[in-house]
Amino acid sequence: MIHRERMTARMEGDFAVFLIGMRINQPWKVHKWLPVATAMPRMLKELYAKSELGLLSHEMWFSRTIILVQYWRSMDALLAYAKARESHHLPAWQAFNQAIGTSGTVGIWHETYLAKAGTYENVYANMPAFGLGKAGTLVPAKSGLQSAAARLRSEH
Repeated sequence: MIHRERMTARMEGDFAVFLIGMRINQPWKVHKWLPVATAMPRMLKELYAKSELGLLSHEMWFSRTIILVQYWRSMDALLAYAKARESHHLPAWQAFNQAIGTSGTVGIWHETYLAKAGTYENVYANMPAFGLGKAGTLVPAKSGLQSAAARLRSEH
């Protein structure tokens, strides 16, 4: 559903934003990058099946560089998933290090941010629920939420 009015996303408490991706440096080596590319969908399936793990939502873009933006309930939840021996993450990370390591065929990266009330803002116009708007609660960007500065000052 497209929201035709200006909307903003509200979140309860702190949350984590996790950017993760891979870059295919040698496209002809499909046997190297395909296992890396297929690991993330398995992790996402696991995370959505077990909401208690803390993933709220994600967005994904595909090109030579694949980028995922993930929204997590907390930094603790994200870090716990990364270290959990029973999750899909550790075996995928071990397989990457064994098959790719520092060979240069496939690049991977991530960035992690802790967002606290008053340190983020957002606006969506003529958009379906997207990004933080999918992870949180969308509300009309009016009544003191019209500008970026006002949204930053408001209580989240």
